Amino acid sequence: MQIEPELLDWLLQGEVAIQYQVERDLLDKHRPDLQARIELEGWGARLLDRRRPDGHWGRSFYQPKWTSSHYTLLDLKTLQLPVSNQAVKETIDLITVQQKAADGGVNPGVTIPESDVCVNGMFLNYACYFGISERSLHSIIDFLLEQHMPDGGFNCRLNRFGARHSSMHSTICVLEGLLEYERSGYTYRLGELQAVSAAAREFLLLHRLYLSDRTGEVIDPKFLMLSFPGRWHYDILRALDYFRDAGVPWDERMRPALEVVVGKRRRDSRWPLQARHPGQTHFEMEKPGQPSRWNTLRVLRVLKQYSSAGI
Repeated sequence: MQIEPELLDWLLQGEVAIQYQVERDLLDKHRPDLQARIELEGWGARLLDRRRPDGHWGRSFYQPKWTSSHYTLLDLKTLQLPVSNQAVKETIDLITVQQKAADGGVNPGVTIPESDVCVNGMFLNYACYFGISERSLHSIIDFLLEQHMPDGGFNCRLNRFGARHSSMHSTICVLEGLLEYERSGYTYRLGELQAVSAAAREFLLLHRLYLSDRTGEVIDPKFLMLSFPGRWHYDILRALDYFRDAGVPWDERMRPALEVVVGKRRRDSRWPLQARHPGQTHFEMEKPGQPSRWNTLRVLRVLKQYSSAGI
């Protein structure tokens, strides 16, 4: 895939975390020197600087959104902070000690005894990336497997209020966590998790990533908006980027979503940040309505992976 030199230059003029991923994902260059800078400058350093003396960000593990430890750790993983960062490892260890619930999941709730599937999927995502001990993950894996639904996906309402249909939000959060679990070399119940991941991917593909399997209508217009960071929210670019990252072969059922994403390209060949999810932030990485290096990078690496689609 050819990328216009001007567009590539623009991407490489951005935040060091984006530079690192552009080099890695678009140019196939391993740049550990760039990754090392993520914890010393730019967004990574700014997030690390907000960590409190007690080891948490925000007020606690999950509050407030989006400055809590949970979402800050998710952001640091998204930035690809070096996995050796000791401050981050200490906070993750704190969470596993302080937030384990009776059902085996991590649970930020004080009055709600049931753990949340989305939270545990996201926790698995960053905890595995930063190398948490496998034993600490056993109960979380058991919990997630118990929450797998017959239609292939997950829904955070299942163990609290009951649910008969999986949620796109919950499913993508768990899929990303399971991908990082396998990539990081963990083996506990791995065969079962691989089968669950395949079923969850099929659930998304059955819906063409955003369409009702019964009516063919758009499930939620917000699924078509290019937002970033995603937090717990699902959208089609997040799903496509997951499929790319997981090395899933091209499937024609991805085409409608990819065509929607490509159609959002601006005349300057960049993709915009169309929306942000309301909540407190440490700082804004990018402004809604403006060209987005994050979204442009993510679309380009999806197009590179699925060049065979001819889009």
